[in-house]
Amino acid sequence: MAAPARAWLVFGFSPEEAAGEPGPGLAPRRLEAGPEGILRVWPAWSYVVVETGAGLEVRSAGLRRRLPGWAEALPSETHLVLRGPAEARAWRREAAVTGALQDEPAWSRALPPEPRQPLPLLPGGFATPRPPFFTALPAGLRARRLALGTEHALALGAAGEVFTWGGGRHGQLGHGTLESEPQPRLVEALAGVPMWAVAAGGWHSASVSEAGDLYMWGWNESGQLALPSKALVEERAQDDEQSAAKDTPFISIQAFPALLDLPQDLEVSGVSCGSRHTAVVTRGGELYTWGWGKYGQLGHGDIASSDQARRVEHLVAEGLRAEEVVCGPWTTYVRVLEP
Repeated sequence: MAAPARAWLVFGFSPEEAAGEPGPGLAPRRLEAGPEGILRVWPAWSYVVVETGAGLEVRSAGLRRRLPGWAEALPSETHLVLRGPAEARAWRREAAVTGALQDEPAWSRALPPEPRQPLPLLPGGFATPRPPFFTALPAGLRARRLALGTEHALALGAAGEVFTWGGGRHGQLGHGTLESEPQPRLVEALAGVPMWAVAAGGWHSASVSEAGDLYMWGWNESGQLALPSKALVEERAQDDEQSAAKDTPFISIQAFPALLDLPQDLEVSGVSCGSRHTAVVTRGGELYTWGWGKYGQLGHGDIASSDQARRVEHLVAEGLRAEEVVCGPWTTYVRVLEP
């Protein structure tokens, strides 16, 4: 019997659309893998960096460039940070996409050989794909994972604690206020509940406990917290030519972490956040998405937004088991196991 095959599918905004060309439509697209396969993806708005068995490769509309000698990527629309065995460097996006990495980098930092933590973590601090490119962390903070939002950051501590800092005007720090925090601060509402994963969206945050429970907080403008969104209810009422219910308890900002009740008490194995949408993989191999859907990034075959967690039925219909999900700003990449 042949061994199961793995593939990456992508929903939502495409590099072609970013370049002003017609988009591929709402159907899921399969990332071209080649004989080496695709191991990891790091999406930006207009391009994506993939790791194949032959190394890193940057892909944009009509362009594919190898990135030899590099092991990890941290992309943005202004710069691309790459990490290799002995250093990390940043180049302007144009240089990375066109393959001009021989040009002088915008930033570089020498790295010790070990231990190696996943980007954006670096020894002594973390990298950002925009200037100043490196920020030191307090010596007492032992972070094993770090997630970057548009204005904020989350760190997962060695014992499963969650620390947040940066901009807080949308409640994305989870401290119960809309204040910013200049330094990492423990999210006290999650104290005593060991976490094993964190994710940061544009202005919202998520964490997954060791038991598989999902906690979310921050901005809910597009239903990205899977809580009642006034904008979405009014939009649906307008489409149905009905008035929105005035007594519905809408939530625009959730400043404390809230436990999200998924259908059938499903347990979560992975979470990722886009600019204003969220996606999770369950321990049973299903993909659920919610939030902003204008570009089909929710994978439901339409451009509707949703303030409720919905299963992506395309994977179920095709007999595909979701293993990992990675959200770009307006896209959702999912690694699936094919029968």
